[in-house]
Amino acid sequence: MRPNSYLIALLLIAVSATAGAQDAVKSIFQTDVGNVTDQEILVLEVNYPPGNDSPVHRHNAHTIVYVLEGSVVMQVEGSEPQTLGPGEVFYETPEDVHTVSRNASDTEAAKILVFFLKGQGAATTEPAD
Repeated sequence: MRPNSYLIALLLIAVSATAGAQDAVKSIFQTDVGNVTDQEILVLEVNYPPGNDSPVHRHNAHTIVYVLEGSVVMQVEGSEPQTLGPGEVFYETPEDVHTVSRNASDTEAAKILVFFLKGQGAATTEPAD
């Protein structure tokens, strides 16, 4: 299995596990990631308290955000902000600068899964230049 196939399979397994028992698997995201030599996959659960946000940053990774609970606003430089709810996906390339990453609600918490395909041992997040 190619490394980008591993990323997609991992995403589908996690989505299936969080959605409960299902009779079928539904593909919700796919992208070509090219050469992935010396790469690793990391999955993080991120909890956003009400009104919480992150400073402008970059991941230097193929990054997939899957919303588990609540709603979040995501934006990369040069694009429009997107408000996402449970079951929705946001994707960033390694070149993107993540300008907006915040809980859309001032009263309800939000929870996301973040899947990274990144260089082995590389930091997941760093300040944007």
